[in-house]
Amino acid sequence: MTKRQNEDASIEQHILQLVKKENPENVEQLQKLAKEKLSLTDEEALKHIMQLINHEKIKLKEPPKPTQQCLKTYMRSNEAYWFWITTSLAIATVVTVFTVPEDAYPIVYIRYVLGSIFVLWLPGFTLIKALFPSKKEMDAIERVALSIGLSLAIVPIVGLLLNYTPWGIRLMPITLSLLALTITFATAALIREHQTKKMEDQTFLNK
Repeated sequence: MTKRQNEDASIEQHILQLVKKENPENVEQLQKLAKEKLSLTDEEALKHIMQLINHEKIKLKEPPKPTQQCLKTYMRSNEAYWFWITTSLAIATVVTVFTVPEDAYPIVYIRYVLGSIFVLWLPGFTLIKALFPSKKEMDAIERVALSIGLSLAIVPIVGLLLNYTPWGIRLMPITLSLLALTITFATAALIREHQTKKMEDQTFLNK
């Protein structure tokens, strides 16, 4: 046996031990146990579990089927929560900027907090999400660093471009421009994430 085959056999043996010890009711529970106890990814755990089921070494309820829902349905799923949080923050910031005066203490601090997130985080975060929709492509620390860095780069570029327009560098055009960019990037990221997940599911099923 090759080294890879030995590793697979060892993992499957550990999964069999988990079944005897924990007595999971379905594939989803066993997948979660294998992920926690054996430090496997969701895909690796499911792959080994399905191999054991196919070889009739274990019997469990049907595994959860891969996500094949349309984009509209995906938008209402828990996996799209980040999209609604991002767009809500962006819209709330714009509303706050245009409705809360600068001398309205202490409410104005809400404007400062939302404004900081709007300028320093959202544009870069949504762009990174659109460029790298899969969590496998980049870890959390890299996403945070690049999101802040890109935001700091995007905002001056927007201001520079507005300087050559009739609107100029003023609060309203800058705010609305960043809102439009953030929602555009977020929408593109959501579409790409949905497509990527479908491709990943299909690739896994074809293995």
